[in-house]
Amino acid sequence: MFASRSFRLASLFASIAMVASMAMVDQAEARRGGSFGSRGTRTFQAPAPTNTAPMTTPPVQRTMTQNPQTGATTPAAGVAQPRGGFFGGFGGAMLRGLMFGGLLGLLFGAGFGGFGGILAMLFQVAIIGGLIYLAMRLFRSPQRRTATAGGPDFAYEAPRDQTARYNAGNAAGAGYGASRRPADTNEIGIGQADLEAFESMLTRVQAAFSQENYAALRTLTTPEMMSYLSEELGNNATNGVRNEVSDVTLLQGDLSESWREGRTDYATAAMRYSSIDVTRDRVTGRVVEGDPDKATEATELWTFTRPVGGTWLLSAIQEA
Repeated sequence: MFASRSFRLASLFASIAMVASMAMVDQAEARRGGSFGSRGTRTFQAPAPTNTAPMTTPPVQRTMTQNPQTGATTPAAGVAQPRGGFFGGFGGAMLRGLMFGGLLGLLFGAGFGGFGGILAMLFQVAIIGGLIYLAMRLFRSPQRRTATAGGPDFAYEAPRDQTARYNAGNAAGAGYGASRRPADTNEIGIGQADLEAFESMLTRVQAAFSQENYAALRTLTTPEMMSYLSEELGNNATNGVRNEVSDVTLLQGDLSESWREGRTDYATAAMRYSSIDVTRDRVTGRVVEGDPDKATEATELWTFTRPVGGTWLLSAIQEA
């Protein structure tokens, strides 16, 4: 009797540990990505490389845009992306259900039916999993490869007085499938005024975010971007901190690409900038992260959108 109860307790703790580990893995994979927003039909394509961001930048990771290849959207804020493989789909749910059923059985004295019952359960799970895997392989449709392309047509750098100006350039990117996009990546003719507007947006968005000015952010960003930034501000408030970004200075930038979809314009620009970026305690003002006396540099790709002839709004940010 004592041995049987000990075995049941050991099995119970082992099962709890297994279920907890599954939950921890799922939670760990729900961490936020380094990019968010929408680039229209190019959301799931890598932006064209530039002198400022010469390496391939991964496509947007968190978006509400539907992926034409899968018919699904990339998870938005706080939503875990389904894991691949048997344990991440129906099989994972089934296995977790069996585990919880076994736990209930242990609690009420039935258990898994002894050691032989455990082996029988595992054997059944393996058979069902194999059938599901074969069915998925048979009915899975081939996916088209995502096209990438291009190089910049405009480049701008900050002169010695730290006031950024823009100079035309034509550095071509190699090895990015240029045949899938026009040779001229500046398809809609982004000019000096647009580039200066992008530089202004860089500082204005950072200032509005630091001041937690929701009204200003709504006038500078798309509704989707506003939702992501509002979530970040809400998380900061919940954690009792405030993020402050000041002294934003554009150091170098390149136009990655611009295009038109119907009556909507898009433009993606790579920008390397310096700033004082610190996180403070909301009550005491104590710095909990960052150095208020030292500027740091960051390189990001910002995508802007507008109705034809309208005002630019920030629609996506990607870490280079």
